[in-house]
Amino acid sequence: MVKKVVATKKPKKSNLKVTDKGKVFISATFNNTLITITNEKGETISWSSSGAAGFKGARKSTPFAATTAMEAAAKKAIAKGLKSVDVFIKGPGSGRDSALRAIKSAGLSISMIADVTPIPHNGPRAEKKRRV
Repeated sequence: MVKKVVATKKPKKSNLKVTDKGKVFISATFNNTLITITNEKGETISWSSSGAAGFKGARKSTPFAATTAMEAAAKKAIAKGLKSVDVFIKGPGSGRDSALRAIKSAGLSISMIADVTPIPHNGPRAEKKRRV
């Protein structure tokens, strides 16, 4: 008789230190809005995106989708003990402003807002002009 050994996955234990201060990184592209909430060291507490919030296709890039994604991520972070955040916004998408409003309405206090959109200082040669 041969016994089968079945490996069971143990639930991951998180020894993540969550203080009352943290950072929110919002990446607002033309197609999606990605949100990551971290502690002060940069370790991820919670994350969400417009796609993870259940939106597909063109609706992912809407301000409402960004609001929904931010509320979901903020709820998880508040449950772990987060109270105040610094916000770093990157990208030209339409979810920028609505995600900020959602942070405030979720109950997190914003201590700083920084726009960290990368701007080239005349880097590589631009692509050829699009002809329509």
